[in-house]
Amino acid sequence: MKIYFDNAATTPLHPEVVEAMLPWMRENFGNPSSIHSFGRTTKSLIEQTRKKIADYLSVSPGEIFFTSCGTEANNTALVAGADSLGINHIISSPLEHHSVHRTLQFLGSGRRLRTSFVNVLPDGHIDLAQLEDLVKNNPGSMVSLMHGNNEIGNLLDIRAVSDICSRHNAIFHSDMVQTVGHFPVDLKKVKIDFISCSAHKFHGPKGTGFLYISGKRKIAPLLYGGSQEMNMRAGTENVAGIAGMGKALEIAYNNLENDKQYISDLKNYMAQKLSEAIPGIRFNGDCLGRSLYTVLNVAFPLTENSQLLLYNLDIWGIAASGGSACASGSVSQSHVLSALYPEDKLVSIRFSFSKYNTIQEVDYCLEKLKGFF
Repeated sequence: MKIYFDNAATTPLHPEVVEAMLPWMRENFGNPSSIHSFGRTTKSLIEQTRKKIADYLSVSPGEIFFTSCGTEANNTALVAGADSLGINHIISSPLEHHSVHRTLQFLGSGRRLRTSFVNVLPDGHIDLAQLEDLVKNNPGSMVSLMHGNNEIGNLLDIRAVSDICSRHNAIFHSDMVQTVGHFPVDLKKVKIDFISCSAHKFHGPKGTGFLYISGKRKIAPLLYGGSQEMNMRAGTENVAGIAGMGKALEIAYNNLENDKQYISDLKNYMAQKLSEAIPGIRFNGDCLGRSLYTVLNVAFPLTENSQLLLYNLDIWGIAASGGSACASGSVSQSHVLSALYPEDKLVSIRFSFSKYNTIQEVDYCLEKLKGFF
């Protein structure tokens, strides 16, 4: 039996997404920068998809820029955004994705840009009172906080952060890689200057994402070359990937409430059964509270064999994660869990679900875990 419980790392392609991509790899292969009919056809697809995404976010199509992934989008917002907007101070948290965390290390060490990290409360949520103090006492700052944490699942109170930034004229960037396609996002109601997205988190293709840049913020590109993406991102667009991302987002938002309920039920069922079966278990962060409905991060009690749990899951045919996919192969605890539980000796596993998982798969996993402990 092969079971995939690592959907926070990547999701399987929806069959309709594959079908939507195929014509743009077979017949409609023209370069969208070319002026002939082959190029105009692919350019039209790109602009139609741009408008579709913009409509879902309640923004203008001219504020959506296609990228290769969420990492590129995050880097563009932080590096090019900070340079262009004269930012000399960025406020973030120790729980951010590596594409933010390591970019801030680069900006701090090589360019003398100051960084501050807001405190994290015991449940993994951001200390909003301290965040306001940091923004208030550092005029002209950029705040970079992820909407949904990819490891523990905690959801940021994004409206509260937006209000703080608005009150003190701070720039707000949010990594929304785990939430676009899973939660409604209306940028008319919540003021955010930059958001980052990656298609493969909602059953779209890898290698495709986008960056939203508020029309009020004018920044220079991160990549230089051709005039693609309204002179914001040089390089020939991934036409098939963009077609797939547009279709995946359409499917996600058309089925949002039903999928959310189904996946939430799987997650809650697994949490309940684990609590009943294995004494001493802990759920990391606030993953049973204000959290992604797709992520359940579980700390298992320490035994003589518990360090081998992740390997045993793989042997049993169950794909799960000890942290983010970007840290695969690492034997040390993730930076997120280290920040929350610095003295922790428990073994933590992240199970993350999609609409393709079943209750039977959860029961099989539970049976194996009960036998292990």
